[in-house]
Amino acid sequence: MKDKDDTFLSLKNPSEGLYKVKGSKHYSFAFPVSSESEIKERLSEIRVIHNAARHHCYAWRLGHDAASFRSNDDGEPSNSAGPPILGVLKSHELTNAIIIVVRYFGGTKLGVGGLISAYRTAASYAVSSGTIVECIRTQTYLVKYPYTQMGEVMNVLKRAGVTPQKTNFQITCSLEASIRLRDASAFSLKLSNLDEVQVTDIH
Repeated sequence: MKDKDDTFLSLKNPSEGLYKVKGSKHYSFAFPVSSESEIKERLSEIRVIHNAARHHCYAWRLGHDAASFRSNDDGEPSNSAGPPILGVLKSHELTNAIIIVVRYFGGTKLGVGGLISAYRTAASYAVSSGTIVECIRTQTYLVKYPYTQMGEVMNVLKRAGVTPQKTNFQITCSLEASIRLRDASAFSLKLSNLDEVQVTDIH
């Protein structure tokens, strides 16, 4: 498995931008997100803060391969706001991220071409003021084993540089272990080859 197959780009922290054109103000907000419920929370937050604004347009992508995505023009002419914002996410290869652009109308109509440019520029400002990070995909396993195999299991984890999580050391022991996706198959096989050790994929 190639390195690029188990990494993706996202945002490190929330960031903001502001683009002004012909009296209109476009406030942009970029957030790292991991679920649709989190997306709804971010949208609600911005709508409360900017409740006087006419439009709250946005686009988001989710999943390591950005398989889930959506854009919304929120009352602007069709495809003049949401898709240009989505285009910014795509051009930076960002996923698990949402960009919201809030527009305060300045009295002068921008036209469809002007709107596309304004929303794209505002979205770009939010991204450029933040930090793009490379995220590593991982596989988490549930490992169950008898207490007598504790040393063997811990040796495999130590050699792989893995710190166990949610440990439960009884007569029958269990722990969770997360490892980089490209190394997951070999790691799982080493554990499975130990006597009386059960390995189950969690996520």
